[in-house]
Amino acid sequence: MLSRIIFFTAVTLATIAVIVLALVSPVSHNKIHSRPWLDLSLYIQQPQNITTSNTHAVPREDAGAFVFHRILTEGPENTSKVVGKAQGFIIPVEQFQQSEFNVLYLTFDTPDHSGSLSVQAIKVAHKDREEFKVVGGTGSFAFAHGVAVFTQTDEQKSDKAITYHVKLQLEFPNHSTKLL
Repeated sequence: MLSRIIFFTAVTLATIAVIVLALVSPVSHNKIHSRPWLDLSLYIQQPQNITTSNTHAVPREDAGAFVFHRILTEGPENTSKVVGKAQGFIIPVEQFQQSEFNVLYLTFDTPDHSGSLSVQAIKVAHKDREEFKVVGGTGSFAFAHGVAVFTQTDEQKSDKAITYHVKLQLEFPNHSTKLL
């Protein structure tokens, strides 16, 4: 009989602890979008402090994979504010055009947006303008999907320092603006 009393007491206390923690816990700092659409305009650039021999911005026809590490900035200038980073790889071979491995990760760290987006390069046509699919996100961009349009800027200094303008049109599932 004593073991049953101890068991029920422990379960009751655990249930009360969960309810109290849910009511007293601070509200998450992640921004919940009150509207279903968000448009962002950014630039992907080569970091100024990195000098490597493998900085090709455009994949060659005979390339096996295009791997990159770049920064996200607010503007096209080298001195623009850094808002995150862009990383990923693309296999520009025709057999892998529909591959789920062709993913770019855009990571944001700003007061307004903190999180990441996964952008799938479904078909790479090696054009000056590419339209890719946003397939998910984390943090401020949780469950986001939409379109990412990549365009080469006219301000390129060389083949190794191409800057891309990225326009993101993101849709979010219906979020309740009411916080519990």
